[in-house]
Parts: sequence; structure tokens; C-alpha cells
Amino acid sequence: MKTKLVKPQNLKGFQDQLPEDMMVRQHVIDTIRKSYELFGFQPLDTPVIEGIETLMGAGGTEISKEIFCLETPEGEGAALRFDLTVPFARVISQYRDKLKLPFRRYHMGPVFRADKPGPGRFRQFTQFDIDIAGARTIAADAEIIAVLCHALAALGLKKEETPLFRIRISNRVLLDALLQGNGLEDLEKIKHVLRVIDKLQKVGIDNVRLELGPGRIDDSGDPIPGVHLPEPLIESILVFVAVTAGSRPEIIEKLEALLPQTALSEEAFSQMRELNSCLNALDISEAEAVFDPSLTRGLDYYTGPVFEIEIPSCREVGSVGGGGRYNQLCNRFLKQDIPATGASIGLDRLLTAMHRLEVVSTQKSNVQVAIATVGKVSREEVLKIAAELRSEGIATLPYLGNKKNMGDQLSNADRYEIPVAVILGEDELQRDEVSIKNLIQGKEMRQDITDRDAYRQAGTAAQQTVPRKEMITVIRTMLDERH
Repeated sequence: MKTKLVKPQNLKGFQDQLPEDMMVRQHVIDTIRKSYELFGFQPLDTPVIEGIETLMGAGGTEISKEIFCLETPEGEGAALRFDLTVPFARVISQYRDKLKLPFRRYHMGPVFRADKPGPGRFRQFTQFDIDIAGARTIAADAEIIAVLCHALAALGLKKEETPLFRIRISNRVLLDALLQGNGLEDLEKIKHVLRVIDKLQKVGIDNVRLELGPGRIDDSGDPIPGVHLPEPLIESILVFVAVTAGSRPEIIEKLEALLPQTALSEEAFSQMRELNSCLNALDISEAEAVFDPSLTRGLDYYTGPVFEIEIPSCREVGSVGGGGRYNQLCNRFLKQDIPATGASIGLDRLLTAMHRLEVVSTQKSNVQVAIATVGKVSREEVLKIAAELRSEGIATLPYLGNKKNMGDQLSNADRYEIPVAVILGEDELQRDEVSIKNLIQGKEMRQDITDRDAYRQAGTAAQQTVPRKEMITVIRTMLDERH
């Protein structure tokens, strides 16, 4: 009986990472990691599967409809993590005796959300998080913003002094002061308002106005329920989120004129002034980080400053990262507050934006040297040369295919853009010599040549035969010339 073949394909919203993609990703990951470590953050990891109550709390959460739910073999409710922040809150609560506060951590890993896929948006995606737990001071929030700016600049998203990114900053306490100062005390309605405002850049001001009021019908024909706020409060909210100015202090000044004077509004403005002062001390410019009262962030566990990373010239990609302060998330696990703040970079969206901006270069291989043979050269001799090169830290790829023609072997090296080839021939090995070819130089020299003999001569000019004992030195010189 013939076995029915399975069609090789991904599930919707999931993607594979082939070698060329992975090398770019790894470069971006390494660059971000170096910035995180420069600011004193330490690595941490957690399982991709958590208990359902760990992720949603005892009473559930708004994100629950986006969670991939599972069940363990023992029948326990479980789910794939939807972010790295809630697992971090669990770790901080679980290992109070091992993790001394304040504690800074970074964590990179896949997270899962069962929402609709789109450009740069997948159901499995990679987040690269930083958090500071145990620090109530606003200086901690400033440190988070500063390390994000450092990482993005290191990735090439800052040309001279002009950033290609912008971190928008607001404060949940500001909106709480606005809503409560206008008589809105219902916690569920406040959460609904925050979620609606969070969609402002996506759906536009007119749709936000409808959702704050009676509701609306979306493009697919589905009804979206409204908050049913009174018209004067809707107008106050829309005026508030539309405030812009040329500097962070000017934003604060304009917002002060709009908010009722209460203890809550005083707290909010005190935090914003301190945050601006700390950002100035950390040399974070107005171009890199702006105060924007239209920002709320969708998750309801934020309690103070919130921030979001955008690439203004790639708005269609959406936010490439964000975060904020969450002083009460550990209350899910402990009967005490553990103040914390943090942010996440969405690696997939960031890479999408970087490719569109052409600030990331692709490479087909990390191999530095390929080994090819001419004539009857044994596999053992090829492997000896490979071992010698690798012992010197030179990434080496011996040709193990069946083709004997040297041109075919070198075209394999060319396919992967390997810069140097070591060519082993019978006569050269008997004389304890090897031929070394600068493949990149040879390719450049032949680029505009049409004459066959001249083409062959140019290829030969990039090749030299040297004593075996000089092989490493010559190869290192060729590799250094590339940089």
C-alpha cells in the first residue's frame, strides 16, 4: 500500500526561518543583547507553556481570547505564553529568596497569540524583553527607554544624529486623572476607554469617537460595542489625546491646562517631569523620545509610564516594541506590590521594518573558507586541512559532494558567498603547498571582462600558491582585507 504524502506547509500565521534569515536575526539579536548587557541586564528563560491561571489570573483577562489553550497529560489547564512579562512576574514571585531586588533581566523567546496575521504580524513571534523589578523610582523607566534607544541606534536605526525610530511615551495615571476627574469611576468602563484609545493610530479619530460613544460597524460588517460615554467627556478625551508640542516640557504644560487639579493629576505630572529630567540626564533627545498623550497600550496591567517604539517611515508595520510600568502584576501571586517596569522589542516586526529601510545586510553563509580539490586528493587530507583551519578559529566548509570538477566546487562556494578557497592538488600536497584563492577579489576583477582569456587570467591573478605552513597567515590577511 502506498502511503499518502503530507503536503509540506506552515500553519497560518507561522513561519520558518531559513539560514539567510537566521543569520540576519542572529546579528540583530546579538546587537540588542550587547546593549542590554551594557545597561546591566542579566539573562533569564522560562517555559513557553504556563498554567492557565498564571497567564490569565484567577478571573481571566482581556487577552484570553488570543491565548492558545492546552491541557497537560495530568489534565491541568495550560496555555502558550502570550508575552514574557507575566512569566517574569511569576519568576519574581516564585524565587524571592534567590533574586535580590532590584533585579534587571533580559529574555528572548517565542510568544503566541491567536489573532489575525498581517504584515510583520504572526501567531508565533519572537520578543526580546527587558525588565527592572523592585524599583519604584521613575529613573528605572528612563533606563528602559534609554537602553531601547541605544539598541536601536546600534542596529543602524540612527543616521548621524537623526533617529529613524521614535519612542512615544505617556502615563496611565494621566488618563486615570482625566477620566476620574470627569466623574468616570467604573473600572471596566475605564479599561474599555483605554483599549479604544489604544486603537487610535489604527482606526482613526472618527472611529474612536464612535467607539467611545454608541459603537460602530467595522469594515467586515461586525458590530463593535461602544463605551457609551457622554458627549462632553468624549470631547475632553479627544482634545486630550490630540495634544502635541515641540518638546516634552511643553506637552506637560499643555496637558496641565486640560486636567482637573486633583491628587491623581499632581502625581501624574510629577512622574512626567521626573521622567523628562532623567531622560535629559541620560542624553535621550526629543527626536528619540517624545511625550504623546494618545498612547495608552492595550494591556490592562500597566500602572504608570507607558512607551511604544515606532518607525515613522514604516507605519504599516505597526509598533516594533513597547512596554511600561506594572506595579501590581505580582499581586496575582503575592499579597504585596513588587514595583516593576519593562519593555519588549518585537523581533519579527523590527526585522520587517529594517528590511524595508534597507538598514540590514543579508549574508548567505558565515563560512570564511571553502576547501576544493583537484585530482586524486583523499578525503582524509581535506579533513586534516579543515581541522587545522578550524583550530585557528576560521569557519571552514570542506566540499563533500561527488563533483570532481574544481569549477563546480568553487561555484558551490560562490553560491554561499564564501570569501576564500583553499585548493588542494596532488602535486602541491607532495611539495607541502596549497593554493589559496580570494574568491571575492577574483569575482570583482572579472566583473566587466568579456574576453575569455582575460577573464581566465583575472581569476588566476586572485590565486596564489604558498607553503602549507604559511596558509593560515595568508588566509587571515585576505579575510582582514575584506574589513
